[in-house]
Amino acid sequence: MPRSVNHVASRARRKKLLKETRGYWGARKNVWTVAKNTYEKGLCYAYRDRKKKKSSFRALWIQRINAAARMEGLSYSQFICLLKANSIEINRKVLADLAMNHPAAFKAIVNKVK
Repeated sequence: MPRSVNHVASRARRKKLLKETRGYWGARKNVWTVAKNTYEKGLCYAYRDRKKKKSSFRALWIQRINAAARMEGLSYSQFICLLKANSIEINRKVLADLAMNHPAAFKAIVNKVK
């Protein structure tokens, strides 16, 4: 007697994963074992890089604040030190936005801490 195998479910499971790997290069899109490994590794990268994105944005904000502060005659570290000394609590995201989009407001903050 042949053994009972649920081909419908296993085929559906494989099709679902191969659908996720559409657009990959070469065997990564249509060979089951290669596609499965690539897909799983992609999920690991996605998880890791969701965390990494936060530090990337922080680095970008710091670069923008540094550029704007140097135009006002201060380095980034001096500017942040003066902010803390004057008890001005504005996060780097907001400071970077002010530096890019509202230079007059950023200049007012720099003049206040000087």
